[in-house]
Amino acid sequence: MLPDFRVRQRDDLLEVSRLITEELDLEKVLARILRVATQLLASHAGLVALLHEAEGWRISATHGLHPDFLKELEPLLSDIPVEGDPAALAVPEVSRRLQRITRAASMGVLNSFGLPLISRGEVVGVLFVFRSYEGAYSAEDRALLQAFASQAAIAVSNARLYTQVNRQKQFLDVVLESSADGIFLLDPRHRVLRFNRACERLIGLSAAEAVGREHDEVFRWIRREPGLTLEEAEASGWPLSAQATLYIEGDLRRSPEGAVSVGITYAPALRADGGLLSIVGNVRDITKFRQAEELKTTFISIVSHELRTPVALIKGYVGTLRREDAEWEPSVVRDSLAVIEDEADHLASLIDDLLDASRLQAGVLELDRAEVSLEALALRSVERFRTQTDRHTFEARFPRDFPLVHADEQRLTQVLNNLLSNAVKYSPAGGTVRVQGSVHGEEVIVCVTDQGPGIDPADAPHVFERFYRSASTSRRTLGAGLGLFLAKSVVEAHGGRIWVESDRGRGARLCFSLPRS
Repeated sequence: MLPDFRVRQRDDLLEVSRLITEELDLEKVLARILRVATQLLASHAGLVALLHEAEGWRISATHGLHPDFLKELEPLLSDIPVEGDPAALAVPEVSRRLQRITRAASMGVLNSFGLPLISRGEVVGVLFVFRSYEGAYSAEDRALLQAFASQAAIAVSNARLYTQVNRQKQFLDVVLESSADGIFLLDPRHRVLRFNRACERLIGLSAAEAVGREHDEVFRWIRREPGLTLEEAEASGWPLSAQATLYIEGDLRRSPEGAVSVGITYAPALRADGGLLSIVGNVRDITKFRQAEELKTTFISIVSHELRTPVALIKGYVGTLRREDAEWEPSVVRDSLAVIEDEADHLASLIDDLLDASRLQAGVLELDRAEVSLEALALRSVERFRTQTDRHTFEARFPRDFPLVHADEQRLTQVLNNLLSNAVKYSPAGGTVRVQGSVHGEEVIVCVTDQGPGIDPADAPHVFERFYRSASTSRRTLGAGLGLFLAKSVVEAHGGRIWVESDRGRGARLCFSLPRS
């Protein structure tokens, strides 16, 4: 039979071992270890000081120590260097200082003993116990304290490992949830395990709704580019390696309705034996890329059409004039040359607009500012357009002493010409085109009004977009869809704004404002 105190030692060590495996709160574990150690070693107090990389030595748990004692002790520990080998340098210094303050506080009657906490060959702290009477600790006491020091070292190691893993998890969660791209995780059976906020936004399902569901129930293709699906790829042997990604592009159905253009990249996570552990999916919204492709297609279509017409006319008239089997009247030659000149001007204007659009896209449009009279610019533009059409009448109305603006005269002339050209183009039946100026506070406003059919409400939000042309009128009117885009860009470069007002069936009104000089 074991003596009672041996049974108690065994039971206490077993309890501490159980506590270490069940409890992740380091303070609770260390407090329990200290309490049991001091009781079994017939001591009255104890402490555990841990070594932190950034903070140095810090008291982490105490038992039976007066707060005033701890207040005196903490500064002595804080300035112990952490460089070098803690077992050879720091731990003996901790022990020396603890014994010194212990004896000083008790007038030499207190006795103390400590051992380092060593985990995986590394010193993580020190465990001390104190007695209020003289008498050295025996070898048996030291062995028992060593057992508790080992348990404490395991507890510290486990707690720090848990903290490290938890921090890594929190970091990964932050990365996952803050990603602008959708990220999801599938198990080998294609059930959703994780679903970040970007996925929620793209697919229209919450994480709670998506997690646990089959991949095909969450990601529903409306239209898909040619290629294998995830299931077809796996049936064909994917993945052959950890680097074997799979990319699928198309339109997904959003919940509860709608669609979104996406590209999904699937990357495998493999076990050591090569088996599939999970699949990481990255979902990217490619709507803007699709729009850019459509814009590129529209640009090529419109520009090729707009360039082909004047080139064909120029080529036709030149070919006719060069015929050697005919003699042309001077008037015919003059009229033909006038057409060639007009079409050449049309080509030059289109090229200038395209160059301006590319400059605006690159952000390098320069303004040559000076004091400009918008009234004078409007009058010159109106006179120019009067000679180009006999179906329209033009008016320019500005109040007396209309303010000057600090602006680029050439660019504002371009704006007015584009607005007047737009008014003439979209009122083919004729009518009055009016340019009107007004002053509102610290800005001036100029509006161009026509008497055409007006602008469809569905088209109004898009009329200032590059290459945009109304589907209802694009077949009947010429143009590359750049005039209003350039007008908007020039006005905004001057610190102004531009907008459209329309009463369907009663004409359109396009206005822009500029700051007063």
